[in-house]
Amino acid sequence: MSKRSAYVTDLRTLQAECTANFVRLERLLSSARGGDCLEIPLAGRAGRFGTLHLEVLERAPYTTLLRVSQSGVLDDMIDSPRMQVHLYHDVQMAEVTDFQRRRHFQGRYRYPNAQMHQPDEKLQLNRFLGEWLDHGLAHGHDVRVTETP
Repeated sequence: MSKRSAYVTDLRTLQAECTANFVRLERLLSSARGGDCLEIPLAGRAGRFGTLHLEVLERAPYTTLLRVSQSGVLDDMIDSPRMQVHLYHDVQMAEVTDFQRRRHFQGRYRYPNAQMHQPDEKLQLNRFLGEWLDHGLAHGHDVRVTETP
């Protein structure tokens, strides 16, 4: 029987994902200010299937705090994904810091664990954000900027 080795955080891949997410968000947020909410209707060949929401919660000289969520046709059946993302302007990285109201993800987890986090949970969340933003960039139409009260 072979001994399982512990998961080692792939810091280079995590940083690359966070840098790519920063670039994606900068493209989407180019006209947003603090307090703004961008609504990006998502549509495909079969018609409209949801809206991607990007809400700027805080904007400071070196950081921006953003809420990312989506509403759509399945809202009555499942919880829509939502997360908070910190953008670090000095290092040009964006990191998921809250997902479905769970906060402070570690770089690695022992597996199994009580919360059933995957060993590379942090990387997976940031990768999910990247895929979500790519989807918004590919299928988003007529971006609307509104000010939140």
